[in-house]
Amino acid sequence: MTINRRSFLGTAAAVGAVAATKTELCSAAASQPVAADSPFTYCLNMSTIRQQTEDIVEQVRIAGVAGYNGIEPWMGHLSKYKDAGGSLSDLKKRIEDAGLTVESAIGFAQWIVDDEAQRKQGLENAKRDMDLLTQIGGKRIAAPPVGAQNGARLDPFLMAERYHELLKVGDETGVIPQLEVWGFSTNLSRLGESVMVCVEANHPKACLLPDVYHIFKGGSGFGGLALLDDNAIQVFHMNDYPEQPSRAEMNDSHRVYPGDGIAPLSDILNMIGGNGRKVVLSLELFNRDYWKQDALEVAKTGLAKMKASVAAVAG
Repeated sequence: MTINRRSFLGTAAAVGAVAATKTELCSAAASQPVAADSPFTYCLNMSTIRQQTEDIVEQVRIAGVAGYNGIEPWMGHLSKYKDAGGSLSDLKKRIEDAGLTVESAIGFAQWIVDDEAQRKQGLENAKRDMDLLTQIGGKRIAAPPVGAQNGARLDPFLMAERYHELLKVGDETGVIPQLEVWGFSTNLSRLGESVMVCVEANHPKACLLPDVYHIFKGGSGFGGLALLDDNAIQVFHMNDYPEQPSRAEMNDSHRVYPGDGIAPLSDILNMIGGNGRKVVLSLELFNRDYWKQDALEVAKTGLAKMKASVAAVAG
């Protein structure tokens, strides 16, 4: 079944959603399995529970019990597991046994910086991360502008060349680096700028890793998402932002569960979903209040709220 991205049906829980409260809709959506023809699957970014546990085995268990389809681990947690003697083949089996896939991962290789020696080392670090990921079935990795988030603005065409070199490393390893929008950064803070770098990278696997909060924080509108199609967005970081503090004062810790803020989530989901493609919605939060709560409950609540946001999209 092909779903028009401007008019797709939510899950069965969406029936009567107009009359339902947010709480009722969230509760109903949480129990619904992901339909085979849904444009979305659901992933847990481990930033959401990283203060409760950095043990990747426990993180996998939590994601599986909570009912996610996939995970987005942090490379630091995976490296820590391996360096402590953990078996990557055993971890891969744990992930598979939990019914999960490794849709993406969060790494911080400095592939974009001006210093040539530092950039070369960054590409080597990226390759190391990608090689680790392949051993647990990883498909993609975030490529944020680490090292260029402060200081001078870089020529976007130069950034495109450097992203192309990173994509070539991805070709060698089988892992796709996704250009990540960082709203607080000097470079790649705007949706349009990031899209331009993807286009000018001139590589068939170039793609974007957007984020509800980061698009808002960087000052872009969300309408540009409607121009992106096919494989331009494969993973989308899901969260929401409150009315206060102001955009200038807002930071990562202010992100809230999808639907608990003021972001136009229905519009966003309509723009990125459908046309027969699948987009992974990955819950990425750094909320200090959530970090004080039980990790499994946070994971379950986040999944329920993501599903409710999808179910609430009008047909």
